[in-house]
Amino acid sequence: MIISNTNQIKAPLTKLDTTKEKWVDGIYNNMSLKEKIGQLFMVDAYSNKGKPHTDSIKQLIKKHHLGGLCFFQGGPVKQALLTNEYQSISNIPLLIGIDAEWGLKMRLDSTFRYPNNMTLGAIQDNDILTRIGQQIGKHCKRVGIHVNFAPVVDVNTNPKNPIIGVRSYGEGKINVANKATAFTQGLQSENVLACAKHFPGHGDTDKDSHKTLPTVSFDAKRIDTVELYPFKKLFSKGIASVMVAHLNIPSIQVTKGLPTSLSPYIVTDLLKEKLGFRGLIFTDALNMKGAANYKEPGYIDLIAFEAGNDVLLFSENAPKGMSLIEDAYSNGRITEIRLSHSVKKILRAKYDVNLHNYKPIKITDIIKDINTKEDKDLYSEAVSSAITLVKNSNSTLHTINNSKKTAYLKIGDGSNKTFLSTLKEHIKIDDLTEPSLKNMLKKLEAYDLVIISYHRFNARKIEHLKDEDLFLIQEIAKNNKVILDVFANQYSLAKLSFKNIESVIVSYENTTKIQKVSAKIILGIQDAKGELPASINKDYSVSHHCVYDSNEITKHN
Repeated sequence: MIISNTNQIKAPLTKLDTTKEKWVDGIYNNMSLKEKIGQLFMVDAYSNKGKPHTDSIKQLIKKHHLGGLCFFQGGPVKQALLTNEYQSISNIPLLIGIDAEWGLKMRLDSTFRYPNNMTLGAIQDNDILTRIGQQIGKHCKRVGIHVNFAPVVDVNTNPKNPIIGVRSYGEGKINVANKATAFTQGLQSENVLACAKHFPGHGDTDKDSHKTLPTVSFDAKRIDTVELYPFKKLFSKGIASVMVAHLNIPSIQVTKGLPTSLSPYIVTDLLKEKLGFRGLIFTDALNMKGAANYKEPGYIDLIAFEAGNDVLLFSENAPKGMSLIEDAYSNGRITEIRLSHSVKKILRAKYDVNLHNYKPIKITDIIKDINTKEDKDLYSEAVSSAITLVKNSNSTLHTINNSKKTAYLKIGDGSNKTFLSTLKEHIKIDDLTEPSLKNMLKKLEAYDLVIISYHRFNARKIEHLKDEDLFLIQEIAKNNKVILDVFANQYSLAKLSFKNIESVIVSYENTTKIQKVSAKIILGIQDAKGELPASINKDYSVSHHCVYDSNEITKHN
């Protein structure tokens, strides 16, 4: 095994002080065994479900001394009201988490949405990510959330990855590490715990761990130098927590077929001892088939705790898991040292997010406070910095004016309204979108330039342009100058021949703001500043971009 060691620098969120330790010891020494074990569990909660669901959560808090909740779908006001209610009946304040990788909008209605990580991966100014992390931290704190299960630091080297994809910052390990570090610094500056996921790296899998146990077949050297690289960088910068994935990695596992989340070697020997991580360790959701298929509910929780995890997420049967851990403690299988190690880490984290001085969430103005002008301006700056000019032969973008006869064609299932209207505000352009290719090609003979835009309704999907769309683009490009603008991730272009296409822009997502900015780039009103976060093909690889320089185009790789 050649995996290197790194010592974690203690960040403000993880530093030890006598006041904190006095509080932690005071709480711990007055807890019953059941209360201690309850702290290990964080279950899923919803603010869009009815009374039976809320009653079940209350039962877990009152009877089983639950340690935390991770909220999923619902709305911010209802969630805040429920959080206040749940906190009021808990003897020890609950640690509240959420998946807010691109903001609270990932889970909650009426909240703000920032771009996907892959879009952010195209940005060259990492300060933008620090500010996004800070804004998301403010939103989390405002609705009573203490842990954001972000950033995703998987290096997405497999374009066919069905579960990570645009949740990753890209395929370059250094870019992923730098983007994740910037985001984390912003998030934790607001006293919200960040969580690096999915350890030891979910970026080169072709299966979804929600449905099965994916295999990573690389050798230990490759995993150490690529997959673990962003984690080691974040550990050195003091990230507060990490989430362990459900993966099968034969080259670095001792027990064949044992998911990484349940492996003492991965969680204790590698993560804690060799990499020196001292923060909180969360399992990925234990109801995911990647873990759940290994053993029956309850027993999974016991195995995960014995492996070295601190917080057990989404047990399929939390009361049974708690009972089995209690039995294991009583018969000496789990020691007091082992139990206190994790429970005290959890209590320290609660202290770090000010739960030692808990105050209910103020409900008034929540929606206004988490949807601000600052958010809108920052979003605009982010997408303006991400859109990437991939090709621009003969400075085609600079030749657009009303002296040219310009046609427009839309493909894809998404809306193009803002894109087309923005173009029409500045140039005369004829929309020739129609179903008959033959008729279209005939009409296009009269035009100097054709702008084609591809709009995907779900821009997060990892799929290629359809064969009929590829054929259409390439037939038009044989006889016309073409500018192609793609409002989807760069992976959609993998099968496209760029040979006859003058200009290609990747806009990554299909929002009204991105459509407006991208149209202005075509018109020469704004510059394209981004670079590819992941490769399209061997000619247009990661970090490729074109920039303007005195009306000349320079290619960068």
